[in-house]
Amino acid sequence: ADTIHRSYDPAAARAFWQVLVGIRRVLDLFRARFLGKASPVHFWWGSFDLAHTRFSGRRAPRHPGGIPNLADAVTRESYSHECISMGWWLGGGSTPILEPSFYAYAYPEPPGCPDAVIAPVSASYDLRMHEWILPYEAVRRAPDPDATLLEFAQSTYEAAADLGGWERALLER
Repeated sequence: ADTIHRSYDPAAARAFWQVLVGIRRVLDLFRARFLGKASPVHFWWGSFDLAHTRFSGRRAPRHPGGIPNLADAVTRESYSHECISMGWWLGGGSTPILEPSFYAYAYPEPPGCPDAVIAPVSASYDLRMHEWILPYEAVRRAPDPDATLLEFAQSTYEAAADLGGWERALLER
C-alpha cells in the first residue's frame, strides 16, 4: 500500500498535460502524412514519453532486449518489424539526456544515421542513445514551434527511411 505522503502540484501537473496535448496535436499532423502501418500517438507509462511509430512493413532482426524496465518479450514484439519512432520525453532517469527533449530513432538503425543531415540546426545525433535529439526548449523558443517540430519529425523520418531503403513512394501521401 502507498502510505507515504507525496506532494502534488496541480499547476505542474496541468502544465505537463498542456505540453502533452500540444505535442500530440503536432504528432497527429505528422502521422496523417503516412499511408503505411503506424501507431497512434500514445503515452508510454514506463518511460513517461509521448510517441509515434511508423513501420516499413518488413521484418526486423531479433532485438537483443535489455531495455531497462521493459520485459525482453515485449521489446522483441515491439521491434519485430522495421520502424522509425519519434516522440518527446522529460529526459533524465537512466539516460544521458537530462532535459526535456524530442527524440527520433530507427530500428534496426541503418548505417549512416549519425552523419545524416537533419533539421533544425538545434537537433543532433546522440551516439550514446543512438537517437536524434532536439531539446524541447529549442522548439518552445522557435518563432513557429509547430513547424520546427514537424521539420524535425519529417527530416529524421526521411533520413532513416532513405538510409534503411524504405519504399517511401508506397508509404507516404
